[in-house]
Amino acid sequence: MKTIGVLTSGGDAPGMNPAIRAVARTASQQNCRVLGINNGYDGIFDGNIEELGHRSLAGIIDRGGTILQSSRCKRMYSPEGVDAARTRLTELGIHGLVVIGGDGSLTGARELARRGVPVVGIPASIDNDLSGTEMAIGVDTATNTIMQLVDRIRDTAQSHRRCFLIEVMGRNSGYLALTTAISSGATVAVIPEFRYNMETIVSVLHKRYQEDRGNSIVMLAEGVCTASTFMERMQKAVPGGEFEQEIRITVLGHVQRGGVPTHFDRMLGARFGELAVMGLLQQETGCMTALSKGRTTLIDLDQVIGKKKHPAPELIRLARNLKVEFGDPVEL
Repeated sequence: MKTIGVLTSGGDAPGMNPAIRAVARTASQQNCRVLGINNGYDGIFDGNIEELGHRSLAGIIDRGGTILQSSRCKRMYSPEGVDAARTRLTELGIHGLVVIGGDGSLTGARELARRGVPVVGIPASIDNDLSGTEMAIGVDTATNTIMQLVDRIRDTAQSHRRCFLIEVMGRNSGYLALTTAISSGATVAVIPEFRYNMETIVSVLHKRYQEDRGNSIVMLAEGVCTASTFMERMQKAVPGGEFEQEIRITVLGHVQRGGVPTHFDRMLGARFGELAVMGLLQQETGCMTALSKGRTTLIDLDQVIGKKKHPAPELIRLARNLKVEFGDPVEL
């Protein structure tokens, strides 16, 4: 294996650049050429590649996002498109591929591996919704960003005895909402994995307000519904449709994706990038780097793709013991 390609696909995540850097430097150390594929899988079809040397890698370790840019490539959604991508990789002289991204991106990696392309995936998703790994690249930075923003919002909540409904990312996973509810001392976490009881939530908020503890925070995962929809449902659960306490909505949005990667995400990106290259050189394919009990390992993509990741039992126990209201489990 003389030439390795690396691409980032899907949503960006802080820590992707340290992973790219680790892939390039490790491959160079092993006498391999490294080609950066720009704009995700689209870069394969368009031949949008560049050689990654020391100059192109300088100063990227502390940058959020991805220097290779990213996209969601519709051409990879069909078997014909995957076949065409395999052909283009051969034409470009790429002997092995590292794909950095989330569930959709790694699905494309698995399809290429099934067609004989040596591929290793690296999980990068701030939602932390990928099965098989305790943590994905970008999660730690995103949770720290959310926690810091909620801490600032709480200053206003305390000053005006307000309740803030804060919508965070998490399309199919409540990890961000639940963990930041714990770390920021929120009263309620509304997550996709648990069925909330609106009457209970309203009762808890009312009790806090009556006890002169009116600075309540409700963390809402976007996968449940929008903040405005949730507010409407709250109003319907209140007699008369009006709260005695002022409730404000804050949607954090894409600010959660950006920012300087934390030490943890830089280290995780570096560890995953190095392992991905070493795996390829040892003829591993169709697998993903993963963090398990603090150690990095490789796991088959068939054990990852399409598998639902549930909150760890100890995390649920912790939230309950700290009196974070989040309802009952959704029946599967």
